[in-house]
Amino acid sequence: MGEVYGTQQRPRKRRGRRLLIGLIVFLVLIGVLLVVADRVAASYAEREISDRVTEQVAQQQATSEKPDVTIEGVPFLTQVLDGNYQEIHIKLPNFSGPAGNGGTIKTDLLDVRATDVNAPLDTLRSGNGDIVAGAVTGTGTIDYDQVAQLINQPGLKLAEQNGKLVGTAPVQALGQTFDVSGAATVEVKGDVVQIRFSDVTAEGLPNVPLVKNLIASYVQKLAVDLRVPALPLNLKVQKVEPQPDGLRFTAGATNVSLNTGGL
Repeated sequence: MGEVYGTQQRPRKRRGRRLLIGLIVFLVLIGVLLVVADRVAASYAEREISDRVTEQVAQQQATSEKPDVTIEGVPFLTQVLDGNYQEIHIKLPNFSGPAGNGGTIKTDLLDVRATDVNAPLDTLRSGNGDIVAGAVTGTGTIDYDQVAQLINQPGLKLAEQNGKLVGTAPVQALGQTFDVSGAATVEVKGDVVQIRFSDVTAEGLPNVPLVKNLIASYVQKLAVDLRVPALPLNLKVQKVEPQPDGLRFTAGATNVSLNTGGL
């Protein structure tokens, strides 16, 4: 009897294993489908945001290559249901715009991050209501050759030294050419970046009133106001810092509407 009983139980164990394996495979497939659906939804949203940024850049008479948008954080669908997004990362390669006086300012990359984005599901479905980013920051670098061209003084070379903007240029005085150099202050005033040089000196430069007046006049010519092009997402330049590769600017905005005033 014991042998018969044991023989009857083996098919049940096999069926149990098959059911367990089938359940595991089913759950794995469901998981894969959810991941695929999550990425498809995220890709769609990223393309929509990229198209809106492209439109706004054109409206501001600026240009850039197609924006590269990444919605950070996974799973994406969970963020959709919750109505809050951790971070939206927007890269605008080769961004450029008018800088006033017929000039143009270009940065190889305008790097923008929108955080604490509130987008209720009902708003996404209906298109009514606001999608708001609690904070938006953007960074970019303007190389020194551009800045020197905007100052428009022959032979001027700009660089960063010990965290400061310094310039050197040849100046004619008393029939000789002197290489003068000096440091500049860089300040943000509204939508204008002001560059002002001071303490311009040169080795061997005669200390006579005529030469002093000549240098003072030249320093005034080095002064320039760079009008910052209109930036997407209502970004306003807050800080400019000399870096080895150029003037790095940081822009910011708060409570930006991404579906009206922003994107």
